[in-house]
Amino acid sequence: MESGETVMSQICLYFDEDAGNRSLIEALQNSAVDAMTTQDANRLRSDDEEQLIWATARVIYSFNMGDFCRLHKMYLEQGREHAGIILASKQSYSIGQQLRGLLRLMADRSAEDMRNQLVFLSAYIRDE
Repeated sequence: MESGETVMSQICLYFDEDAGNRSLIEALQNSAVDAMTTQDANRLRSDDEEQLIWATARVIYSFNMGDFCRLHKMYLEQGREHAGIILASKQSYSIGQQLRGLLRLMADRSAEDMRNQLVFLSAYIRDE
């Protein structure tokens, strides 16, 4: 690495309760992705804002578009920071599509790129 070059770190994922499909988590972990669920973190039944506060170094993946869009907007307005949010529509994508989309997103963006960002997984889903 050249001097002055910064190392960009890989996104660590945190799946909220509605998105925490065990098959998807295991497939990501088998692809060397640091992925955990609310259950892994012993955070079941915490509300969305508590999840966002807790996940200071993890990008949240959720199907809960309304709440997380609102929280993202509130954070920006209040000058607060979060590690990032990835949103998808629950009914739209298979486990395989979500896996490939998340891996594409992670190949395209670093943890630093995701800071204070809200990204829709649909931007990384291709017709296959």
